[in-house]
Amino acid sequence: MRIPLTLNPPKPPISTLAAFLRRLSADASSLPSPPDTSAQISHVSSLLQTADPNSWSDDPNLRTLISSLSAPSVLRVARRLPNYQNALQFYHYLKAISEPSDSLSLAFQAVLELAMRENPDSAGKLKELFLLSKDQNIPISVNSATLLVKCFGEAQMLDEMVMVIDSIDREIVNADLFNLVIAGYMKWGRIDDALKVLENMLMEDSSYPPNSNTASIVLNSILKRNSSGRKVRDDEIYTLFSKFREHGVSINGYFVTEIVIRFCSSGELDKAWSVFREAMNSGYDVSITAYNNLLTFLSRKNDFGRMNLLMKEMKEKGIKPDVVTCGIVVKHLCRSRRVDEAMEFLEKMTDEEIGVTPDTIMYNTIIDGLCKVGRWEEGLKVMEKMSRESKCSANTVTYNCMIDGVCKAGEIEKGLELFEEMRKHGVEVNAITLNTLLDGMCKNGRVGSAMELFDQIREKGLKANARTYTILITAFCNVNNIDKAMKLFDEVQTNGLTPDAVVFYTLIGGLTRAGKMDDAVEIVSKMKEGGFNLDIIAYNNLIGGFCRKNRLDKASEMLESMEKDGLNPDRVTYNTLISYFCAKGDFDHAHKVMKKMIDDGLTPDAVTYGALIHGYCSNGNLDKAKKLFTDMGSSSKVPPNTVIYNMLIDAFCKKGDVDVALSLMDDMKGRGVCPNSTTYNALFKGLREKQWLEKAFEYMDRMTEEECSPDYITMEILTEWLPEVGEIEKFRKFAQGDRI
Repeated sequence: MRIPLTLNPPKPPISTLAAFLRRLSADASSLPSPPDTSAQISHVSSLLQTADPNSWSDDPNLRTLISSLSAPSVLRVARRLPNYQNALQFYHYLKAISEPSDSLSLAFQAVLELAMRENPDSAGKLKELFLLSKDQNIPISVNSATLLVKCFGEAQMLDEMVMVIDSIDREIVNADLFNLVIAGYMKWGRIDDALKVLENMLMEDSSYPPNSNTASIVLNSILKRNSSGRKVRDDEIYTLFSKFREHGVSINGYFVTEIVIRFCSSGELDKAWSVFREAMNSGYDVSITAYNNLLTFLSRKNDFGRMNLLMKEMKEKGIKPDVVTCGIVVKHLCRSRRVDEAMEFLEKMTDEEIGVTPDTIMYNTIIDGLCKVGRWEEGLKVMEKMSRESKCSANTVTYNCMIDGVCKAGEIEKGLELFEEMRKHGVEVNAITLNTLLDGMCKNGRVGSAMELFDQIREKGLKANARTYTILITAFCNVNNIDKAMKLFDEVQTNGLTPDAVVFYTLIGGLTRAGKMDDAVEIVSKMKEGGFNLDIIAYNNLIGGFCRKNRLDKASEMLESMEKDGLNPDRVTYNTLISYFCAKGDFDHAHKVMKKMIDDGLTPDAVTYGALIHGYCSNGNLDKAKKLFTDMGSSSKVPPNTVIYNMLIDAFCKKGDVDVALSLMDDMKGRGVCPNSTTYNALFKGLREKQWLEKAFEYMDRMTEEECSPDYITMEILTEWLPEVGEIEKFRKFAQGDRI
């Protein structure tokens, strides 16, 4: 809630104006008053109102009576006149019978007051009167100046506003007048002019130092979301705050909170912290709201140190945290996976030191925290305690947190049980509940059951959203049921839902894997019609799919489309094309693509070299494959991985060059690259062809030492070889994981 400025409302109602004028009356009554009686004032007022103003100058008795009145009494007499015109006639009469004096100034003040009372929008009339006073060289009172400055400021007559200040006696100028000038400038967006006036007030030798009203006017204007004029920068606000504090100006706690929120929101956490600490040290009335906002932003930045310091200072100053403060602490601890501390804090909240009763939001935060660290059983206990001890009912959020936790733990049956419990207790089931449960079921391989549940829920009137369909479409794509995925996609559009980018990407990936490239292109068209653009991953999927289908023309089209969309090919794009050309035995084009890749600033990686090496091996050109392998470790500085070693070892073993394969095995060991069962299977096949039994025993032991588990292919190779050469016992030991 914003605190409105009482000094510059947009257009004051009559009641506000009356209050303002009453204050002027009070100010006038505080002047030293001679012993004029109310009877005298009433008598003079009666004479003025009953006589014709044209006859006032002919009445010597009236002249004597008025001349005997003090200046404050003249003001009271003038205010009793029935209207502005009578007051103006009285002012002219007084000017004719006396020299310029305080009485004349106060009579003029009454004229201004009555003119404004009769017509609150009388800025033009007040300007005429002000110019009249200047022409007649009548000094205006401080209250007249205040009224004029306020009126001109509200009417956007800013030059006239300044003219009033310049025309009055320096001795009667005060900070409140300058405050009104600042308010006028601020209201109409002349921020720099307002700040210039403020700068003069903040000067060390200023005769008009700022007060709390000054701070309120300035801060309220620059912190308003809809303030006109230029936006005041954060560093300017920080400087202003510091200067107000240096001048001992009290700042409302509301503004401290607003400044803290602004600095935190713009990422100036250090400034927010500094303002907050300065406010506390200056004894400002800092609200619990300011503490809560600063704690929230410190929590988001994981600034544990300052959070702890703030909580400690709250305790030292006797500031009791409220339910919001406690909620921030609990949420922070849970986000930091310090759930035990959060639960301990929850237990202490109700004691005398804190005295806050946990609410449903806090319990939900604890339950969510427990579920996120896999402790869903404890989450269930907290949920039971929540309704049993604190009388807080579990709501939709509570159940959603629990269902998410149990599903991520693979406890789908428990998730379904909670879902039924929800419906039984009349707790609202929303799209998040449904999506959470469906996602858990799909990720745990229960896609069919998820679809059944989806159909049941729809029959009961719960509407699915785009996210629901995304979950199911992704699941069916992952199990290669593309027809079902496409049927669901058609439902999305039939039901008037807007598919998101994830749905399109998922379908493109699924159709590409299934080899349905024409369908994938159709989805691309629909995606672009929906206002989405493909990302590099989608383009790479499509290019790869067309390459696998031997449709290089379409792959080229996709490459051109990708570049038109402002996307540059990445390593995956180039590696896909290199693999395609290598598989075709077209190494000239493969190397051209590799050169283009390097020219575009991309360094070939193990996948690039692996594609070329695999291509050469498949085409029987082992010399070039070996040369590329050597280049990897020298000029390119790309270390070969297990996959590349496996290609070469398998190729050399098939060619009968088992010695080369054995040297590659030694090279692997020297480089610290771990062989896998595929590596050993290739080697054992080569050794079997050569009947190098002792070498086979050596590598069988090495496989056991390295804890590389044999697979069914390993066992098949050795089952066909070792028993026929009488080494059944050694095979048995190897199968049991023992050295032979």
